[in-house]
Amino acid sequence: MAGRYEKNPFDEEEVNPFSDPAVRKNVAPSAFGGGPFYMSGTGSVPQASGSRLSPLPPEPADFYNDRGATIDIPLDGGKDLKKKEKELQAKETELRKREEALKRREEAASRAGIVIEEKNWPPFFPIIHHDIANEIPIHLQRIQYFAFASFLGLTLCLFWNVIAVSANWIKGGGVKIWFLAIIYLISGVPGAYVLWYRPLYRASKTDSALKFGWFFLFYMIHIVFVIYAAVAPPIIFNGRSFTGILPAISVIDRSIIVGIFYFVGFGLFCLEALLSIWVIQQVYFYFRGSGKAAEMKKAAARSAMQAAI
Repeated sequence: MAGRYEKNPFDEEEVNPFSDPAVRKNVAPSAFGGGPFYMSGTGSVPQASGSRLSPLPPEPADFYNDRGATIDIPLDGGKDLKKKEKELQAKETELRKREEALKRREEAASRAGIVIEEKNWPPFFPIIHHDIANEIPIHLQRIQYFAFASFLGLTLCLFWNVIAVSANWIKGGGVKIWFLAIIYLISGVPGAYVLWYRPLYRASKTDSALKFGWFFLFYMIHIVFVIYAAVAPPIIFNGRSFTGILPAISVIDRSIIVGIFYFVGFGLFCLEALLSIWVIQQVYFYFRGSGKAAEMKKAAARSAMQAAI
């Protein structure tokens, strides 16, 4: 039974430092009453009466910073912000003025009937405005695409003509034919765009009978020019400034490579002539079927009467 009430060796004992009589003798009676609190034994506890604890040593300046990082706080930050704000306001005012000026110009141009067209073709270096899918009516888009193919075909024919004539010049054909080939290229491509392709584009866009008539006039000249280039009769500098069939036959005896170049050019001019004839037929069929021919005749008669009066 005695072992049943034995003390647990794992229990924590409460140790009272004042239970020792020697410690109690050394403690002043007023220790808990606000008087001096001291120990006369070893002197390990300092007197607390009328004294303060010694302050801790000062902390280093970078105690709260990682690795001594410094933070620069600009003293003139308010001035910089006000300056930037003024600059932004000035830029906004200038942009607003430019937008208003541009808007006034667009309104004036629209009132005067001037159409501002943004240049978007070719994409890598925009030179002309061209947007068949969005500006041309659906029933005329197919014809317009083929007309555009005809314009690009003429460009290819004249560019290849320069290459073939350059090869002939290297083989001793003379420099005059090369200069003529260059003239055909730099005048033929812009001339075709201004004289017949752009009028057809605008005629299809606005359904103007007068622009259709302008197209027919210069596109017929274009077809005659292409057929002449495909044949290249010996009229101007023996005809060798064009890669036609007659110069190709005469050149191939002297140089096979130059002759092949000329025969390729002849084939390109033939394809361009066939495509051009098909395009003018399709445009003419639409022109007559839509009643634009009668409208054009009335407009011509009206203008003739006005001129006579």
